[in-house]
Amino acid sequence: MLFSSPVFLFLFLPVLLALYAVCPQRGKNVLLLAASLLFYAWGEPLLILVMFASIGMNYGFGLWVERARSATGRHIAISAAVVGNLALLGYFKYAGFLIQNLNVLLAAVGLPELGSTYVVMPIGISFYTFQAMSYVIDVYRGETRAQKNPIVMALYIALFPQLIAGPIVRYVDVAAQMAQRRVTLAGFSSGIQRFIIGLGKKMLLANAAASVADSIFDIPSHQLSLTVAWLGIVCYAVQIYFDFAGYSDMAIGLGRMFGFEFLENFNYPYISRSITEFWRRWHISLSTWFRDYVYIPLGGNRRGPARTYANLLIVFLLCGLWHGASWNFVIWGAFHGAFLIIERGAVGRWLARAWGPVQHLYALVVVLVGWVFFRAETFPMALGYLGAMLGLNGLSSVEYPLALFLDSGVIVALLAGALASTPIVPWLVRRYEQQTVRTLDAWRQTALATGWELSRLAGLTLIFVGSAANMVASTYNPFIYFRF
Repeated sequence: MLFSSPVFLFLFLPVLLALYAVCPQRGKNVLLLAASLLFYAWGEPLLILVMFASIGMNYGFGLWVERARSATGRHIAISAAVVGNLALLGYFKYAGFLIQNLNVLLAAVGLPELGSTYVVMPIGISFYTFQAMSYVIDVYRGETRAQKNPIVMALYIALFPQLIAGPIVRYVDVAAQMAQRRVTLAGFSSGIQRFIIGLGKKMLLANAAASVADSIFDIPSHQLSLTVAWLGIVCYAVQIYFDFAGYSDMAIGLGRMFGFEFLENFNYPYISRSITEFWRRWHISLSTWFRDYVYIPLGGNRRGPARTYANLLIVFLLCGLWHGASWNFVIWGAFHGAFLIIERGAVGRWLARAWGPVQHLYALVVVLVGWVFFRAETFPMALGYLGAMLGLNGLSSVEYPLALFLDSGVIVALLAGALASTPIVPWLVRRYEQQTVRTLDAWRQTALATGWELSRLAGLTLIFVGSAANMVASTYNPFIYFRF
């Protein structure tokens, strides 16, 4: 089930909110857990058994780690937890990829190949596995106590708002909220607004850009012109950002409706002036997870430049592999890791002195080139697409002209996406309010505030109606991170 589906928006969510409102406080966690399991099982009822396995396994590992009396026992317990979680994730996400590559090696040395293996990957397994691992590791580190209530443990892993697309929520950040939380009118209202904004990002911006990106990436790379290739990757950049950031907004908004406060996951990444800054703004929960549970345990930047560079490369190779069982994702991760290393040297010093627009252009071009590896199905396809972006196939094409992919709706979506990728609008609103309020008396200040609220309500209503109409009228509703 997707947040951007009619059955969720007009059936699942309203019914759950109504039940939650009348449910006694002591039963709210049970209700949310039941709803979360129903939400997950809606599309794949059998694979919910994998989630049950993760819940049971990590509930037991948490108790084992906390109750181990010796350092050796604690080491054994945490090692078993990490191996168990990675084995679960590895089998369902990477078994086919591993066998495919082993068959290539076996064929190269003349040995018989292994039988092919197709494993259906449970939706969101990468997200809830990383959440579960962070819980057990934090128990090991003494940052939280092991959860003795299996209902609460199950709810932490299965909680539907952030289940299939994050943000990755650490147990220490929501433990108190699991035990006691309160839904306020202000929080509920804020949650609705955040959900609608996220829905608009997904339905009105991401989907409009996705249709163009998909059409262009379906064209053989040798037939792509420079202008069309750049349009395709720009559209994909808009798609992946508003698809994922929109889903994160909806998750954060849903959390507030039920009394939870999840941490932010995006902070205008496309305004970054370096790749280092980009990763402080993009998928914050994932980059923070890798920092806290991989980079720092490897030594971080405390053991000299060479070790720091190796640690960065390891982290981003793993980050790429986390996104998918494909060499293109590994290359994408290595690509970003390489630029993070480069920026620690002369390039970083040059960037610090460069003109602001040059810094932005540098970061944006690097990110766009990286997205080619992320989007392309194969490495040769990615290289061919990059060649088209360099103009190797010419500036334009008679068979696939730029005008074929651009209409008024796409242009408006791209312009709106460019604007929404920056904090310009919120900044202008705050500045106008601050300057205007100082010049008005109390009555006019109240009138202005009322006018702003009515305008906000009208804007949110338009976004919701437009998103709902798009949702009902169209069957095209892709979601990139659904496969992770």
